[in-house]
Amino acid sequence: MPIYEYRCNSCGFQKEHIQKMSDDPLKTCPSCNADTYQKQLSAAGFQLKGTGWYATDFKGGSSSAPKPSEAAAAPAGCGGACACHPS
Repeated sequence: MPIYEYRCNSCGFQKEHIQKMSDDPLKTCPSCNADTYQKQLSAAGFQLKGTGWYATDFKGGSSSAPKPSEAAAAPAGCGGACACHPS
């Protein structure tokens, strides 16, 4: 089920809620009871339950992951092809 982030425009209260995609958006703030509780635009989040491919392939991570190379450690936007990374 998706995880949605909400924020109250009246008191500033923020909280994440797990809801079905078919559920109506929440409107009443659980903190101040104002009808200004709105769903925020944020990164997608979801919760996986039960067994399946993610439990065996991704859930615990992998200890055999390759170590990051020097180029991967370069600052964002650098790409390793600049004056700070001689070839």
